[in-house]
Amino acid sequence: MKQTNNLKLFCITNKQLNYLEDLPLILVGVGKKKFKKNYMTCLKGRNIQKKEKNYSELTFHYWFWKNYLKKIDNETWIGFCQKRRFWIKSNKKIKDIQDLKKYILRKPEKKWKKYESIICNPIRVDSPRKMKLLKRGWKNIVKDPSIILDKKKQNIQLQFDMHHGYGLLNKAIIQLHKKDRKDFKKFVTEKTSFNPHIMCISKKKILKVWFKDVFSWLFKCEKIFGLSNLKGYDQERLYAYLAERYLSFWFRKYTKYLEWHWTFFEIKK
Repeated sequence: MKQTNNLKLFCITNKQLNYLEDLPLILVGVGKKKFKKNYMTCLKGRNIQKKEKNYSELTFHYWFWKNYLKKIDNETWIGFCQKRRFWIKSNKKIKDIQDLKKYILRKPEKKWKKYESIICNPIRVDSPRKMKLLKRGWKNIVKDPSIILDKKKQNIQLQFDMHHGYGLLNKAIIQLHKKDRKDFKKFVTEKTSFNPHIMCISKKKILKVWFKDVFSWLFKCEKIFGLSNLKGYDQERLYAYLAERYLSFWFRKYTKYLEWHWTFFEIKK
């Protein structure tokens, strides 16, 4: 379903889902599966489609930056969501598809006028289950045992180490542009929440800079970590996970941002 106002929301999915076609979203298909003609894809023009399993929805973000962003005017709000995560108008509990249709975001909100970007309401990471902390975070605990009880130390850095590989975030930060390296390191070691899902809404001028910064960093990281040697769900999508944390930092540092409502929703077969 196309949008007719000055908000364009692109919903990225790796498989066709019928209920998505009834929502006011521009549908985007990534990955190896075939999609209907009403789905945009990343196959033509400059693209990183072959890296989809490592970059996930960033596959489309890159294609969009290189091939489509120039077609959108400067005043249009441009946003991204995913097949199971959607922007909604208010903080409502979505129980079924009818609720989603009713509350899904359809146009820019009046509150946005004072802001340059919209990012997801944050999720907290400072209360991991004790057994999971001991099992996955033992290397961090050996280095600093106070992590077990000190919630301030149960930060973004720890959460990334636990779920995506100990030390990988630190190695990635070394590859980051000098203008952000120190600040981003401080961000992941001091913050106990972040804005998830690589979802943002902004305008052309800001998105051009964001895409340039994030992809130049990720391509440097790729030279360190590679592609084929990233195994398992927690590491295979490493570049998406890195971008997710960096997005929280970047939009907070460089834009006047507003945190906004989002929901998780899926129809299980």
